[in-house]
Amino acid sequence: MKPKNIPGVPQQIKGSFHDTESKFEINKTEDAELNFEVLKERFFNINQWKRYCPESSTDFKLCDASGNTVHRLPQIGDYIKIDIPGPGEKAGKSFDWVQIVIIDVEVKNRVMIQCRPSRCPQKESSRKIAHFYSSLATSTFIISREKNYLQVGIYGRNECPNLKSGLVDGFRNVMIAIGGMLGFSKIQWKCLAGGMVNMK
Repeated sequence: MKPKNIPGVPQQIKGSFHDTESKFEINKTEDAELNFEVLKERFFNINQWKRYCPESSTDFKLCDASGNTVHRLPQIGDYIKIDIPGPGEKAGKSFDWVQIVIIDVEVKNRVMIQCRPSRCPQKESSRKIAHFYSSLATSTFIISREKNYLQVGIYGRNECPNLKSGLVDGFRNVMIAIGGMLGFSKIQWKCLAGGMVNMK
């Protein structure tokens, strides 16, 4: 299976990938417009993402340049602190970190946030990537409105394990990356996308 060619999503070069999409059908145009506004509120409220997939223990927090949790709309340069089950990255103070590198709202009825594995902003002197994937990887989150449905898409590209974080973290990263390649991370993303787009 080949990765989808999605505008704004990086080309797949190496490692694993996934295309995860969930749709919610809408009967009336006015309902689609209203529900898309609700979806945008959910999408930008990163601190509440976990509530849309309560069966998962993974949690997300929006953080500023210093790694402090903030309660506002995300901005380019912000970080997302990810708390996944099991031991966390030593380099990330027991968390995995990504940085928001793109926020695109220019296309009508489409919003995109793209993230890349990053260092831990709480450790100013460290340049080590504090994530189980290397800095080559990207996660692109896209919400969109069509005539009769809403969609949440999450697209992972170039997902290679981070091997530059020491022996213990390196082993942990390989194990999580293997789980991702076997589809476990897609289950998590499918749960999030489905819960976020569900307007029932």
